[in-house]
Amino acid sequence: MKRVAPRRHHELHRSQREGWLRAGVLGSNDAIVSTSALMMGVAASDATPNAVMIAGVAALAAGALSMAVGEYVSVSSQRDAEQADIAIEKRELAETPDGELKELAGIYRDRGVEPKLAMEVAKQLTEHDGLGAHLREELGIVPHNGARPVQAALVSAASFGTFALIPIAALVLVPTHALYAIPVASLGGLASLGALGAYLGGAPIVPAAARVTIGGAIAMAVTALIGRLLGVAAG
Repeated sequence: MKRVAPRRHHELHRSQREGWLRAGVLGSNDAIVSTSALMMGVAASDATPNAVMIAGVAALAAGALSMAVGEYVSVSSQRDAEQADIAIEKRELAETPDGELKELAGIYRDRGVEPKLAMEVAKQLTEHDGLGAHLREELGIVPHNGARPVQAALVSAASFGTFALIPIAALVLVPTHALYAIPVASLGGLASLGALGAYLGGAPIVPAAARVTIGGAIAMAVTALIGRLLGVAAG
Protein backbone atom coordinates (compact mmCIF):
# COMPACT_ATOMS: atom_id res chain seq x y z
CA MET A 1 0.00 0.00 0.00
CA LYS A 2 1.43 3.34 -1.05
CA ARG A 3 2.11 5.71 1.80
CA VAL A 4 0.87 9.25 1.44
CA ALA A 5 3.24 11.91 2.67
CA PRO A 6 1.72 14.09 5.37
CA ARG A 7 0.72 17.55 4.35
CA ARG A 8 2.99 20.28 5.60
CA HIS A 9 1.32 22.79 7.85
CA HIS A 10 1.68 26.32 6.57
CA GLU A 11 0.36 29.50 8.12
CA LEU A 12 0.20 32.91 6.49
CA HIS A 13 1.00 35.40 9.22
CA ARG A 14 0.24 39.09 9.03
CA SER A 15 3.94 39.89 9.29
CA GLN A 16 4.38 38.36 5.83
CA ARG A 17 2.35 41.27 4.46
CA GLU A 18 4.65 43.84 6.01
CA GLY A 19 6.53 44.93 2.87
CA TRP A 20 3.68 45.53 0.46
CA LEU A 21 1.23 46.57 3.18
CA ARG A 22 3.54 49.33 4.42
CA ALA A 23 4.16 50.65 0.90
CA GLY A 24 0.50 50.44 -0.05
CA VAL A 25 -0.85 52.16 3.05
CA LEU A 26 1.80 54.86 2.97
CA GLY A 27 1.16 55.61 -0.70
CA SER A 28 -2.62 55.63 -0.29
CA ASN A 29 -2.67 57.89 2.76
CA ASP A 30 -0.20 60.32 1.25
CA ALA A 31 -2.17 60.38 -2.01
CA ILE A 32 -5.42 61.46 -0.39
CA VAL A 33 -3.89 63.91 2.09
CA SER A 34 -1.42 65.65 -0.21
CA THR A 35 -3.68 65.81 -3.27
CA SER A 36 -6.77 66.96 -1.40
CA ALA A 37 -4.80 69.48 0.68
CA LEU A 38 -3.21 71.00 -2.42
CA MET A 39 -6.58 71.20 -4.17
CA MET A 40 -8.15 72.74 -1.07
CA GLY A 41 -5.41 75.36 -0.90
CA VAL A 42 -5.90 76.32 -4.54
CA ALA A 43 -9.70 76.29 -4.24
CA ALA A 44 -9.60 78.47 -1.13
CA SER A 45 -7.69 81.13 -3.05
CA ASP A 46 -10.80 81.62 -5.23
CA ALA A 47 -9.21 79.87 -8.21
CA THR A 48 -11.41 78.47 -10.95
CA PRO A 49 -12.47 74.79 -10.92
CA ASN A 50 -10.21 74.27 -13.92
CA ALA A 51 -7.17 75.52 -11.99
CA VAL A 52 -8.07 73.32 -9.04
CA MET A 53 -8.34 70.33 -11.39
CA ILE A 54 -4.94 71.06 -12.92
CA ALA A 55 -3.44 71.23 -9.44
CA GLY A 56 -5.01 67.87 -8.55
CA VAL A 57 -3.80 66.09 -11.67
CA ALA A 58 -0.31 67.55 -11.25
CA ALA A 59 -0.27 66.39 -7.63
CA LEU A 60 -1.30 62.89 -8.70
CA ALA A 61 1.45 62.58 -11.31
CA ALA A 62 4.19 64.16 -9.23
CA GLY A 63 3.21 62.27 -6.09
CA ALA A 64 3.07 58.86 -7.74
CA LEU A 65 6.49 59.31 -9.30
CA SER A 66 7.95 60.73 -6.11
CA MET A 67 6.60 57.85 -4.02
CA ALA A 68 7.96 55.30 -6.48
CA VAL A 69 11.44 56.81 -6.52
CA GLY A 70 11.49 57.36 -2.76
CA GLU A 71 10.40 53.81 -1.94
CA TYR A 72 12.83 52.32 -4.43
CA VAL A 73 15.78 54.25 -3.01
CA SER A 74 14.79 53.57 0.59
CA VAL A 75 14.16 49.85 0.18
CA SER A 76 17.25 49.47 -2.02
CA SER A 77 19.33 50.87 0.84
CA GLN A 78 17.72 48.36 3.17
CA ARG A 79 18.45 45.54 0.72
CA ASP A 80 22.08 46.67 0.37
CA ALA A 81 22.46 46.57 4.15
CA GLU A 82 20.98 43.07 4.24
CA GLN A 83 23.32 41.88 1.50
CA ALA A 84 26.30 43.31 3.37
CA ASP A 85 25.25 41.46 6.52
CA ILE A 86 24.81 38.24 4.55
CA ALA A 87 28.30 38.60 3.08
CA ILE A 88 29.77 39.10 6.55
CA GLU A 89 27.95 36.05 7.88
CA LYS A 90 29.15 33.91 4.95
CA ARG A 91 32.75 34.95 5.60
CA GLU A 92 32.51 34.22 9.31
CA LEU A 93 31.01 30.79 8.67
CA ALA A 94 33.84 29.99 6.29
CA GLU A 95 36.65 31.33 8.50
CA THR A 96 35.46 30.43 12.02
CA PRO A 97 32.86 27.65 11.79
CA ASP A 98 33.42 26.46 15.37
CA GLY A 99 32.94 29.94 16.75
CA GLU A 100 29.76 30.41 14.74
CA LEU A 101 28.44 27.06 15.93
CA LYS A 102 29.00 28.05 19.57
CA GLU A 103 27.39 31.41 18.89
CA LEU A 104 24.28 29.75 17.48
CA ALA A 105 24.09 27.34 20.39
CA GLY A 106 24.44 30.28 22.76
CA ILE A 107 21.44 31.95 21.20
CA TYR A 108 19.29 28.90 21.96
CA ARG A 109 20.69 28.64 25.47
CA ASP A 110 19.73 32.25 26.12
CA ARG A 111 16.20 31.38 25.04
CA GLY A 112 15.96 28.67 27.65
CA VAL A 113 17.12 25.55 25.80
CA GLU A 114 19.23 23.11 27.85
CA PRO A 115 22.93 23.56 26.89
CA LYS A 116 23.47 20.06 25.48
CA LEU A 117 20.27 20.19 23.47
CA ALA A 118 21.09 23.72 22.30
CA MET A 119 24.40 22.51 20.88
CA GLU A 120 22.72 19.54 19.17
CA VAL A 121 20.09 21.82 17.61
CA ALA A 122 22.82 24.20 16.44
CA LYS A 123 24.75 21.33 14.85
CA GLN A 124 21.72 19.98 13.00
CA LEU A 125 20.68 23.39 11.74
CA THR A 126 24.22 24.14 10.63
CA GLU A 127 24.34 20.89 8.66
CA HIS A 128 21.00 21.63 7.07
CA ASP A 129 21.40 25.35 6.35
CA GLY A 130 23.98 27.08 8.50
CA LEU A 131 23.77 30.43 6.74
CA GLY A 132 19.98 30.51 6.90
CA ALA A 133 20.00 29.65 10.60
CA HIS A 134 22.46 32.42 11.46
CA LEU A 135 20.68 35.00 9.34
CA ARG A 136 17.37 34.14 10.95
CA GLU A 137 18.55 33.90 14.55
CA GLU A 138 21.20 36.62 14.63
CA LEU A 139 19.92 39.20 12.16
CA GLY A 140 16.22 38.44 11.80
CA ILE A 141 16.56 38.09 8.02
CA VAL A 142 14.03 35.62 6.61
CA PRO A 143 13.01 35.11 2.96
CA HIS A 144 9.44 36.42 3.14
CA ASN A 145 10.56 39.64 4.88
CA GLY A 146 13.40 40.46 2.51
CA ALA A 147 13.62 43.93 1.01
CA ARG A 148 12.03 44.17 -2.46
CA PRO A 149 12.68 47.63 -3.96
CA VAL A 150 10.79 47.15 -7.23
CA GLN A 151 7.73 45.75 -5.48
CA ALA A 152 7.70 48.62 -3.00
CA ALA A 153 8.07 51.21 -5.78
CA LEU A 154 5.28 49.74 -7.91
CA VAL A 155 2.88 49.34 -5.01
CA SER A 156 3.54 52.89 -3.79
CA ALA A 157 3.05 54.43 -7.23
CA ALA A 158 -0.09 52.41 -7.96
CA SER A 159 -1.66 53.11 -4.57
CA PHE A 160 -0.87 56.83 -4.78
CA GLY A 161 -2.21 57.15 -8.31
CA THR A 162 -5.39 55.28 -7.42
CA PHE A 163 -6.30 57.05 -4.19
CA ALA A 164 -5.35 60.50 -5.46
CA LEU A 165 -8.36 60.11 -7.76
CA ILE A 166 -10.73 60.48 -4.78
CA PRO A 167 -10.48 64.29 -4.39
CA ILE A 168 -10.24 64.68 -8.16
CA ALA A 169 -13.44 62.67 -8.63
CA ALA A 170 -15.16 64.80 -5.98
CA LEU A 171 -14.28 67.93 -7.95
CA VAL A 172 -15.54 66.39 -11.18
CA LEU A 173 -18.87 65.48 -9.58
CA VAL A 174 -19.37 68.75 -7.65
CA PRO A 175 -17.24 71.41 -9.38
CA THR A 176 -19.10 74.39 -7.92
CA HIS A 177 -18.65 73.31 -4.28
CA ALA A 178 -15.05 72.13 -4.22
CA LEU A 179 -14.39 73.36 -0.68
CA TYR A 180 -17.09 71.00 0.60
CA ALA A 181 -16.95 68.09 -1.82
CA ILE A 182 -13.19 67.53 -1.66
CA PRO A 183 -12.86 67.26 2.15
CA VAL A 184 -16.00 65.12 2.54
CA ALA A 185 -14.84 62.60 -0.08
CA SER A 186 -11.23 62.67 1.09
CA LEU A 187 -11.98 62.23 4.78
CA GLY A 188 -14.34 59.38 3.97
CA GLY A 189 -11.59 57.75 1.94
CA LEU A 190 -9.05 58.24 4.72
CA ALA A 191 -11.36 56.72 7.33
CA SER A 192 -12.02 53.70 5.11
CA LEU A 193 -8.34 53.32 4.32
CA GLY A 194 -7.35 53.54 7.97
CA ALA A 195 -9.90 50.90 8.89
CA LEU A 196 -8.74 48.61 6.08
CA GLY A 197 -5.09 48.95 7.01
CA ALA A 198 -5.89 48.16 10.64
CA TYR A 199 -7.93 45.12 9.62
CA LEU A 200 -5.19 43.74 7.39
CA GLY A 201 -2.60 44.34 10.08
CA GLY A 202 -4.72 42.93 12.89
CA ALA A 203 -4.83 46.26 14.78
CA PRO A 204 -7.81 48.03 16.42
CA ILE A 205 -9.89 49.59 13.64
CA VAL A 206 -11.44 52.65 15.29
CA PRO A 207 -8.21 54.26 16.61
CA ALA A 208 -6.46 53.68 13.28
CA ALA A 209 -9.32 55.19 11.27
CA ALA A 210 -9.62 58.15 13.64
CA ARG A 211 -5.88 58.82 13.61
CA VAL A 212 -5.57 59.07 9.85
CA THR A 213 -8.84 61.01 9.46
CA ILE A 214 -7.93 63.64 12.05
CA GLY A 215 -4.46 64.03 10.57
CA GLY A 216 -5.90 64.51 7.09
CA ALA A 217 -8.46 67.03 8.34
CA ILE A 218 -5.74 69.12 9.97
CA ALA A 219 -3.61 69.08 6.81
CA MET A 220 -6.54 70.16 4.63
CA ALA A 221 -7.63 72.89 7.03
CA VAL A 222 -4.15 74.39 7.34
CA THR A 223 -3.57 74.32 3.58
CA ALA A 224 -6.99 75.84 2.89
CA LEU A 225 -6.22 78.63 5.37
CA ILE A 226 -2.90 79.34 3.66
CA GLY A 227 -4.59 79.37 0.29
CA ARG A 228 -7.27 81.78 1.54
CA LEU A 229 -4.67 84.16 3.01
CA LEU A 230 -2.61 84.11 -0.18
CA GLY A 231 -5.73 84.67 -2.27
CA VAL A 232 -6.73 87.66 -0.16
CA ALA A 233 -3.22 89.09 -0.31
CA ALA A 234 -3.05 88.69 -4.08
CA GLY A 235 -6.46 90.28 -4.51
